Amino acid sequence: MKTVLFVILTAAITNNYVLVKFLGICPFLGVSKKLDQATGMSIAVIFVEVLATAVTWPIYHLLLAGKVDFTYMETVVFILVIAALVQLVEIVLKRYIPALHKSLGVYLPLITTNCGVLGVTMNNISDGLNYVDSLLTALGCGLGFFLAMVIFSGVRSRVEDAEPPKSFEGLPITLVSASIVSLSFFGFSGVLDRLFGG
Repeated sequence: MKTVLFVILTAAITNNYVLVKFLGICPFLGVSKKLDQATGMSIAVIFVEVLATAVTWPIYHLLLAGKVDFTYMETVVFILVIAALVQLVEIVLKRYIPALHKSLGVYLPLITTNCGVLGVTMNNISDGLNYVDSLLTALGCGLGFFLAMVIFSGVRSRVEDAEPPKSFEGLPITLVSASIVSLSFFGFSGVLDRLFGG
């Protein structure tokens, strides 16, 4: 249990793909204006990351790295798997939660090209993680994306209420805010290692 919690928290906090590794910035900046949109996008990303890892890990180890070496096809195959999963999520949202589907707009199909999702699946392979650790890492990365989106959504709502200087209005104040939130996550490095005796 201690190890499971450590893997998830490390992926979510100290190795946060958005705020520490700077992957998946497009939906982070594009869909974080409203909390409900940020939450919906985060849940979709968690689902896609975990499911993509569950599918791509066996594909890599059983097919691509099998008797005949097709590992050079890793990126292409992983993108195709992620695209198929995103289409599945889009169909489900359109059918059962049309309001969320409409509010996410173009950002939902962009999960296909979200380098955070692809990065999780590829890094799990390159880090030599086993299947269970890969799934736990994917879950942690998804929860980290959720955490980053919710925190940044709150920050953006506060920034909108403030009156920044004219030259900082719009995207500049958003980027400055994102960098400050990102810096706050660097303060967590080493904390989990001390907590779990790593």
